[in-house]
Amino acid sequence: MTFDNAVLTGACGGLGQALARALIAGGARVALVGLQRKALAPLAALAPGRCAVYTPDVSDGPAMAAMAADWTSRFGPPDLVIANAGVAGGFDTAHPEDLAVLRRMLEINLVGVAATFAPFLSAMRATGRPGALVGVASVAGWRGLPGNGAYCASKAGLIAYLQSLRAELRPTALRVHTVSPGYLRTALTAGNRFAMPGLLEPEDAARRLLAGVAAGREHIVLPRSTGWLARALAMLPAPLHDRILLAQPRKPRPGEAGATDIPGLKR
Repeated sequence: MTFDNAVLTGACGGLGQALARALIAGGARVALVGLQRKALAPLAALAPGRCAVYTPDVSDGPAMAAMAADWTSRFGPPDLVIANAGVAGGFDTAHPEDLAVLRRMLEINLVGVAATFAPFLSAMRATGRPGALVGVASVAGWRGLPGNGAYCASKAGLIAYLQSLRAELRPTALRVHTVSPGYLRTALTAGNRFAMPGLLEPEDAARRLLAGVAAGREHIVLPRSTGWLARALAMLPAPLHDRILLAQPRKPRPGEAGATDIPGLKR
């Protein structure tokens, strides 16, 4: 399956930038969605007649609906929507101020995916043509990790949401794909103070992701070796599993050295 009309959120980041470049190089028309216009403008300049830049907050339903209406009026319904926007950061329930981190992470990583798909779904179904809805989750959504409760919860919720949407769309020509990356060399992992086995470059991850979607794979793990490692760890008795992970350094919480920015976070 090849894609002609794509909508991509999180296009400012490492994986998003790599996906955008791959789609543009393949001749697709691409809606580039992200918060940093300066980061998106060079991508749009690669194919000015085929790209448009949008800067809504993905968790803002009306803003996403306005984006979708503009894009569809100009280029028609997409055949590929990739909900890639996401944030990460450490979390500690003992710090009441971290509840804002949990709330904002759920807004972006979970609600943002539904808000991305919602304004396109009816138009995509109405065409009767094959289409793909892609949600970028994480291997971290498979099991809770110490110090990472907000991120793990948001990605676990996303995986369950995508399962529900996939079942709902079985009778249609639309397919739902769950992508579970391990570690990618991006700004979200730059502050990690622990080993990152199977670390992938964004360009490699983008190539594998698009190939998996084109092949119709509903579950795409990047790389597969990281998925095998996560499954092997999950087979351990819970106390041993947790003891191993508790021995690793934790991801920095927002405000700590090395923490990544969470747009819109109010503490």
